[in-house]
Amino acid sequence: METIKQQLLTGERALFKARDLQIENSTFADGESPLKESANINLTQSIFKWKYPLWYSRHIKVDNSIFEEMSRSGIWYTDDITITNSTLQAPKLFRRASQIKLDHVHMPHAEETLWNCRDIDIHDVQAAGDYFGMNSENITVRDFDLVGNYAFDGAKNIEIHNATLMTKDALWNCENVTVYDSKIIGEYLGWNSKNVRFVNCTIESDQGLCYMDGLKLENCTLLNTDLAFEYCSNIDADVNSTIDSVKNPISGQIHAAAITKIIMDDPEIDPHQTLISVDSESGVQHHAV
Repeated sequence: METIKQQLLTGERALFKARDLQIENSTFADGESPLKESANINLTQSIFKWKYPLWYSRHIKVDNSIFEEMSRSGIWYTDDITITNSTLQAPKLFRRASQIKLDHVHMPHAEETLWNCRDIDIHDVQAAGDYFGMNSENITVRDFDLVGNYAFDGAKNIEIHNATLMTKDALWNCENVTVYDSKIIGEYLGWNSKNVRFVNCTIESDQGLCYMDGLKLENCTLLNTDLAFEYCSNIDADVNSTIDSVKNPISGQIHAAAITKIIMDDPEIDPHQTLISVDSESGVQHHAV
């Protein structure tokens, strides 16, 4: 494998169709698409300063490197890329890419990142930006912090562990999602999604968990959560805290430490299709019909 070391690379397509390269301590400056159509590239201690650095690339490893803000829209249509110990400052970095692994990565401007991608492994990542992970699938997440609204809209087959998600309208239009040991703060969580499971999670969500089919909560805490479960079917919820209010669930079972208010005001919903129970020591229910 040829080595390129401590080079300043400029101009459009500086290393177009490069193959089998070890690139160290180098900077890709002005010039679009420097590594377009490349394959079998290892990058270490390198810097990308300009747009579209890794389009249509294959088998890429990046370590201890920086993608500056103007390297936006940087990794599209690329297959098999691993990025470790790096800072990705640019927005829109991944689009229609596959086999993506991010480990110990900081993404301070992750707007519209990881769209329409598949086979994604995220570990020890901090990200900020709206519309993270839209329409992507086969996603595994561990030790993840996200600040940004509309996360994972339309995504499928997601498994999340030990995450903090501060995101309004998260997990909308999703299918097959499991979230373990995580904190989620944001309004309108999970609408229009199917087969979503939360395990040992703490959730704060105004009017969250509505219009869902196959919603499961196991040993979860719902803080400041009202008008929950509206038009949800096949609910299986075990909540260890007080729910401020539950409104018009369609079917299933809901257990909580207490529920301050239960609202059943839609005459088309049969209240007998949902079993609602509270702990006898603390539960107080008020029905509004």
